[in-house]
Amino acid sequence: MLTISNLVKSFGGESRSGGGRVLAVDDVSLEVGEGEMFTLLGPSGCGKTTTLRSVAGLERPDSGRIVVGDRVLFGRGINVPANQRGLGMVFQSYAIWPHMTVFDNVAFPLQVRKRSQRPSKREIRERVGKVLETMELDHLADRQATKLSGGQQQRLALARAIVIEPPLMLLDEPLSNLDAKLRENLRYELKRLQRELGITSIYVTHDQIEALALSTTIAVMKDGHVLQTGRPREVYESPNCKFVAEFIGTSNFLRGKVVSRVGDCVEIDTDAGRVQLVSSAQVPAGEEVLAAVRPESLELSTTGWGNRPNEWPGTVTNRAFLGEAVDHIVRVGQTSLRVRCNPSVSIKPGTDVFVATEPSKVTLVPVG
Repeated sequence: MLTISNLVKSFGGESRSGGGRVLAVDDVSLEVGEGEMFTLLGPSGCGKTTTLRSVAGLERPDSGRIVVGDRVLFGRGINVPANQRGLGMVFQSYAIWPHMTVFDNVAFPLQVRKRSQRPSKREIRERVGKVLETMELDHLADRQATKLSGGQQQRLALARAIVIEPPLMLLDEPLSNLDAKLRENLRYELKRLQRELGITSIYVTHDQIEALALSTTIAVMKDGHVLQTGRPREVYESPNCKFVAEFIGTSNFLRGKVVSRVGDCVEIDTDAGRVQLVSSAQVPAGEEVLAAVRPESLELSTTGWGNRPNEWPGTVTNRAFLGEAVDHIVRVGQTSLRVRCNPSVSIKPGTDVFVATEPSKVTLVPVG
């Protein structure tokens, strides 16, 4: 559906290397399949919004190629204007027309088309009515847009983008202005709508939970580069570098040296003790590596298990009640590990404990 090839976009100013231009997007290539909710995830300044705006036609890239379906939107000698690309877009600020009703806001993109492309008044009424019903806004059709709640305005902005039946929907942090509870509710609403309508969508966010909840595919970006692309579970459970492991969720990192390798079974000596893990990465004995393990993949016990492969004695130094879980900070050797437990488990600081995890729950990531 969408192919981005070798996209480069720079802006004037002090660059990271001390030159005169900043590379906001540096040789980015992506493939987005039909019907996907593809998320660009990363911190501020990583290039995710610039990539989205380049697809929308709101930024002109320095070089590269952008193709939607079989239509080239940007390439050598080609730069289709934004208003001729036919893409739907929802901004961080909903940009709703305050003087119009809900119905008129949704109908507007159809009414301002060229006469030769404009649907009849009857077709506009039918299409707007259907979209408002899908968004559960049909009972508010005659209400002024300014009299809607934040969640309703967000759905109105989506309805206005969907009504043109775009081949591709672009969403630039559309939930960021909402409170935490409403954001959570609308994540599920967005996922339902995307699944039911089957619209191919590019979603930009810096919120890892949002990305994991909504996406079929995630591309993690940093400094204008895509570091890793994959399904949410794949990126979360098997990060390919320290940045991805830290940015998506929380990870404990154990630095050590490889002492043995038999097939995919690797043993590492760390400050916490001997760590066993499963990895296909070709790491020879003596090489320095990082072992990453998620807090929820660690188990905690005051009595121990006896003979588990990854079991280390330690002492609880701190704890925090999070509602759905309790985080314990456990000092193991020279390392502090965060262990996330069921809320029924709460061990006071100063208690001697044992920490353990399965080798399959430990990920090998490159040092640096």
